[in-house]
Amino acid sequence: MASHLDLSQLSGCKKRKRGERVFRFRSFGENGYPVVLVGSSFRENVKSLLAYGHVEGNLAGHGMQCWSFQLQVHRHAPGHVVLFVIEEPIEASLNHQCKQCQYVGWGQHMVCNKKYHFVLPSSDTMVATCWNGKGGNASDGGRLLLNPTTTNSRNEDKSSNNLVELEGHMMHGVFHSNGFGHLLCVNGVETGYDLAGHQILDFWDRLCTGLRVRKVSLNDVSHKRGMELRLIHGVAYSEPWFGRWGYKFGRGTFCVTQQMYQKAIEALQGMPLCLLIHHLGTSNHEIALIFSRYHTLSDNSLVTLGDLFHFMLELKSRLPPTDHQNPFIDPIYNPGMLMETNCRWSSKRVEMATRVIVEALKRAQFRWVSRQEVRDAARAYVGDTGLLDFVLKSLGNHIVGNYLVRRTLNPVTKVLEYCLEDISNHASPNHRDGLLMHSPKAKAAWYKLSKFRLMKDMFYMYKYVLKDQKMSNAGIFSAIPMAVRIILNSKYLVKDYCSEVVPMKVEYLSMDGESNIYCTITLKNNSEEDDEDNSKSIRNNNNAIILQPYECVTLKNNATFDDLKQEVERNFKEIYWGLRGFVVDSIANLNNAKGTDLVFGMVEVGQKIVLEGRSSKRMGGVSEMYECGAVYYVVDCPCGAKEDDGERMVSCDICEVRQHTLCVRIPDSEQVPHIFLCNRCEREIILLPSP
Repeated sequence: MASHLDLSQLSGCKKRKRGERVFRFRSFGENGYPVVLVGSSFRENVKSLLAYGHVEGNLAGHGMQCWSFQLQVHRHAPGHVVLFVIEEPIEASLNHQCKQCQYVGWGQHMVCNKKYHFVLPSSDTMVATCWNGKGGNASDGGRLLLNPTTTNSRNEDKSSNNLVELEGHMMHGVFHSNGFGHLLCVNGVETGYDLAGHQILDFWDRLCTGLRVRKVSLNDVSHKRGMELRLIHGVAYSEPWFGRWGYKFGRGTFCVTQQMYQKAIEALQGMPLCLLIHHLGTSNHEIALIFSRYHTLSDNSLVTLGDLFHFMLELKSRLPPTDHQNPFIDPIYNPGMLMETNCRWSSKRVEMATRVIVEALKRAQFRWVSRQEVRDAARAYVGDTGLLDFVLKSLGNHIVGNYLVRRTLNPVTKVLEYCLEDISNHASPNHRDGLLMHSPKAKAAWYKLSKFRLMKDMFYMYKYVLKDQKMSNAGIFSAIPMAVRIILNSKYLVKDYCSEVVPMKVEYLSMDGESNIYCTITLKNNSEEDDEDNSKSIRNNNNAIILQPYECVTLKNNATFDDLKQEVERNFKEIYWGLRGFVVDSIANLNNAKGTDLVFGMVEVGQKIVLEGRSSKRMGGVSEMYECGAVYYVVDCPCGAKEDDGERMVSCDICEVRQHTLCVRIPDSEQVPHIFLCNRCEREIILLPSP
């Protein structure tokens, strides 16, 4: 695989035309690069951006337009990555409704006229796209997704080899024309792609900010070396990995709420390490050794599980590249006997006492023993208690021969404890038996741990502390499995790029003689088929009037309310598919406003404008106009879920009510049974009188 994607390197692909601009990847999307984006809405800004793109051919599929941007990652490297932007009108969509909007809680948004896909293809997907454009068949590779439900099934249509439907891109994000979007997949260099994950997220964040999008969601199922990052980073930083870019809890599956998520984070972060070691130390010596290793490294006391994971992740970011010949010990360390200059004992006597103490610790079989126990065992061979006290004081966290002598303060008993760690497989050949390493220099040499060692320790803690279900019945530790499940079920994240609270005011732009006002609409039922009283506004399941996101409408300062109605109709028709025949009837919160009245003579700063109207053209049923679509089934799960949240479900064969498979004790590893009855129907069958 080439280090960076270059269209000219792919056979069957059209070469970059002479004179086509090349943009800097690290600056693309910043204010003024490649274009100053001054539009008040996403629609205006994306049009301005596409004016600088190169129009492509048949890379996006029938009925879709495509633009490309050549992006230079490194100044002196010849290769480039290519950003494709695909405009998908609703007429070219296989599915009008958006599953991501439904799962993240935006199902009450109306279906938009257009979507804009932003794609950074990998080498494989680029080749597949080019081959498909020439009429060939490309093989489908595996995809690493943030959300495994982001695209339609690859068997739904033969056009699944276009850029929108292909799997395995470095990045794929989509925006609706109302400014709400979804980050569908990110595949970084860790999984064999061309850019690191953080570089892709920086690029995506610049795009979202520059285009003035509103909110972006993602389904965080990211893994690294077998560990779910949202769990590791949640325990360490109180937020997922994507929290570095401002993504926060959006919606949980299995009825998990934000309050439950915060409580779960706090429960895991505050788990005392001393209790973990006390509970697990007798059966799992590695846990105690890992704790001691990083407790010695840290300048601050590591008291809780959150402290430990936070320190390990921070240390990982500062570690140098792994030395493959000796990843654990600095090979340039020159050991030597460290003694105080005014020490009253000879080096031979100190060395002899050190050997005695080490042998006593060996007989403890690598378990933690108190200082008094070690001292009592050594006194059988060394009668000078002053010498023993001196050596015990100097010996903590030093290497003696093939062993590391660890020392720590037991947080429960407040007593110094010692143990041995066998490092015979890792020690430098320069280490000779009987030599004692001095603290700061030896410590710096020994604790220059490799990332491999650190990640191995982290995975061990992840597996045996966070994921081990055997602890579910162990007192305080029974909270761990529940807290872990809650965090793992909190995977729908949202970032608010442009809060709707800020623009709910009138903005006076006197220099241009125009002003911006922010409006929304409520839709009335269109006919008697929809409701007995067609003058009523459409409401959701909670009987609340459905309002669409506020839109910015630009008016002249002398504009009337008739002008306002025309601009609102034009804007909302342009955005939403179900409003192509939308007509404004009245202004809901300004009942006294007449059509000839001046808008800015009656509207106060900070006031919200809500307009009522109806659609003169039926775009299918009312429910088809919304992202949630028409729901022909009932969800009533024991966890409390009343709607589809993207998790696997099973339908009762009698009442047809849907429930999560996990909530009815069907593991994800098992197939859904051919015949399934819910508990209520089972009870009713049992209670039926026999004939």
